[in-house]
Amino acid sequence: MNLILFIIVILISFIIVRIGAVAFQLTGLEWSLAEFQSLSCFSGTGFTTKESELIVSNPQRRKIASMLIVFGNAGLVTMIATFANSLRPGAAGTKVSLPFLKNIIPAEHLPWVNLAVIILLLLIIYKLFTNRSFTRHLTGLLRKFVLKQEMIKPVTFEELLIATGGYGVSRITIREDSPILAKTLIESKLRSYDITVLAVVRGHETIPNPSPNTIFSLDDELICFGRLENIQEKICSPAKLQ
Repeated sequence: MNLILFIIVILISFIIVRIGAVAFQLTGLEWSLAEFQSLSCFSGTGFTTKESELIVSNPQRRKIASMLIVFGNAGLVTMIATFANSLRPGAAGTKVSLPFLKNIIPAEHLPWVNLAVIILLLLIIYKLFTNRSFTRHLTGLLRKFVLKQEMIKPVTFEELLIATGGYGVSRITIREDSPILAKTLIESKLRSYDITVLAVVRGHETIPNPSPNTIFSLDDELICFGRLENIQEKICSPAKLQ
């Protein structure tokens, strides 16, 4: 029973870290950074000064980080306890973890068999959660779950840097009523409004310095530099400006 519980805790831990990454991304963090931050919070490792500021400066991110830290500590204690019990000779959990072997393998050898099973299952879980197709599908399902449960309020406009004169770098998500949806970069005429698109984030793909023929799609995230009021007016949906 301890062996089964240990594997279940491992699986749940992977899913919680992935949910945390999705939640961080919805607050405006780039995916690779969101994934790293989620794993760091859950595992209890530290951040650099710059990365810690990204978390503590945002109320939603602080809440996400706090929950990940709590779940991470609880998960670590549970994993250590169940792992130790799985390898303890004579423990009830050891005897029932592999019942079909108790008649052919001496009881004192069962902990080593359990250890081998744990290592094998961990390798399988690792291969599964590092498979691109599986993780992409899982991330999509978890993203829908987080949005449906309204656990996190998505950020549609985030000022990443404010410079003098009203200029800055902003990250904006294209919604259904965005004025530039389905238009190419050149058709949007953003450059004429003193707006430079530095990159387009599409799912897990980042398109740096997009070409003039790049078409803006629904849910694309634009990282732009320009006058902030122009960026809001020309890219955000009209409803967001009211």
